[in-house]
Amino acid sequence: MPIDEIRMEEGSGAVIKSSSQSIKENGFCGSPEVVLIIQKVIAETIGTYFLVFLGCCVVVLNNVEGSEGAITFPGICVTWGVAVMILIYALGHISGAHFNPAVTISFALYRRFPPRQVPLYLIAQVLGSVLASGTLYLLFDVTDDSFFGTVPKGSYIQSLVFEILTSFLLMFVVSAVTSDDRAVGELAGIAVGMTVLVDVFVAGPVSGASMNPARSLGPALVMHVYKGFWIYIVGPFSGAILGASAYNLIRFTDKPLKEIGHNTSFLKSMSKATSFRI
Repeated sequence: MPIDEIRMEEGSGAVIKSSSQSIKENGFCGSPEVVLIIQKVIAETIGTYFLVFLGCCVVVLNNVEGSEGAITFPGICVTWGVAVMILIYALGHISGAHFNPAVTISFALYRRFPPRQVPLYLIAQVLGSVLASGTLYLLFDVTDDSFFGTVPKGSYIQSLVFEILTSFLLMFVVSAVTSDDRAVGELAGIAVGMTVLVDVFVAGPVSGASMNPARSLGPALVMHVYKGFWIYIVGPFSGAILGASAYNLIRFTDKPLKEIGHNTSFLKSMSKATSFRI
């Protein structure tokens, strides 16, 4: 399996660099490519940790005895949105600030992220979520009433639809501000953060507004609460892929429609990959 990485730089063609030769010359840990990947994985772990910790912490504080009702639902929504915004600006230039398996998979399908790095990102995201959930479990006396994970509050169908729609909107906005040269890239953090805030406002009372399989998996594993868990796998993944597909369809291009369809096919997108940067 070749490990050469094709990196697409803005305004230039593909620059092919042999990472295998670099590893041989510098050793495994001394290879710039390996170091870069390690940095990305660490950034994703830290980013996901603090995203889940901050967002779920206000949920716990709003429900536990002694501070019950202190945060309020709008406060929870604002915390999630601002946390996403802060972490994008802090880590976006290092790892791309995915913090979400659905985002990572969607980027990989449309050649915005190297497929060979996907497993590492998924592990980092799940690890960050589990560690954050474990931290909250140790800090607070969490009961069923103060559970900080996501469970359907409406019917399963309602929750699934809300998860698909909110994940669609999230990935649609992420694709718009990160993959289109016409977008103002400096505002990516604000745009994505505000999208999360609005999504939580809308879907929070129904599905919990996960939009992120890792965000739901961490608390579920720590607390052993799996009610309707499949919704938070199917909904975010399907919604995010549809959102990326929708924006990819309307993105400006001077290429003919036939070529667009050929270049964005699933099989072709998995055969090559380009690095994604915010």
